[in-house]
Amino acid sequence: MELRHLRYFVAVAETGSLTVAAEQRLHTSQPSLSRQIRDLEDEVGAALFSRSARGVELTVAGRAFLDHARLALSQVDAAIEAARRAARPAKQVFALGFLTGQEMTWLPCAMQVLRDELPNIDVTVSSHYSPDLADALARGKLDLAFLRAEPGFDLDYRVVSREKLLVLMPSDHPLTARTAIRPEDFTGETLIMATNKAAVLHDVVARYLQESGIDITPEHGVDNLAMAMSLVASTRGLALMPEYANNLLPWSVVSRPLEGDAPTVDLVIGYSKSNASPVLKMFLSRAQELIVPQV
Repeated sequence: MELRHLRYFVAVAETGSLTVAAEQRLHTSQPSLSRQIRDLEDEVGAALFSRSARGVELTVAGRAFLDHARLALSQVDAAIEAARRAARPAKQVFALGFLTGQEMTWLPCAMQVLRDELPNIDVTVSSHYSPDLADALARGKLDLAFLRAEPGFDLDYRVVSREKLLVLMPSDHPLTARTAIRPEDFTGETLIMATNKAAVLHDVVARYLQESGIDITPEHGVDNLAMAMSLVASTRGLALMPEYANNLLPWSVVSRPLEGDAPTVDLVIGYSKSNASPVLKMFLSRAQELIVPQV
């Protein structure tokens, strides 16, 4: 008994016709199929089909044989797939991380750098706070991340862009009439400031306020851009955020540039010095393609 006998038998049983099974399922001639079925019945030692002018029907023996034939064929198919999987080398995983919101801009750029490797690797993507990304890099959970240059981690960083800070405000705020916001415009306003999970941004903003002589105590601290926009809209306050915020603004929040030389915050690619991934090595060799020229 060969596998083709089982496949022929199941095809005839499921179509109820030697002719249909031969022409539509098996692509063989009807006489050849009839001969194969007779050979199978001879080996089994029992009639599997009863034949009539209406076609063929399973006998009691045929019905008993059908379930086992299907099971045998499914096990063969599973064995073939298992062997094929074992023969294929496992794909390497390359784990990318993004400061939440930055993936909209930088994921297409990263995938372009990886395009030649994509047939051989699986790419995973996640977005988090910058310190969480740095921690994941240090622990080997990420291969590369677009983040802020977080202190306190044994990581290497390469600057890919320097984003100017801009001012977020409610869309109906009086300061929307200005084309640029001056330091003195913050006087008497509610200030929403990055803190905690956005320590790098917090330090850049604090330094700008100090150097500009702005004596104002933040009334709200936020960990991410979404929280900042929500508080801007709900408290009618002002927030200093990187310019990528422009990609995510809801209708209730608008932005204005700072007058003069606005402070900047670096976006970097970070990676662990001990990561020996060949894909990472390739990515870093082409990192220059990602760097945004400074105007």
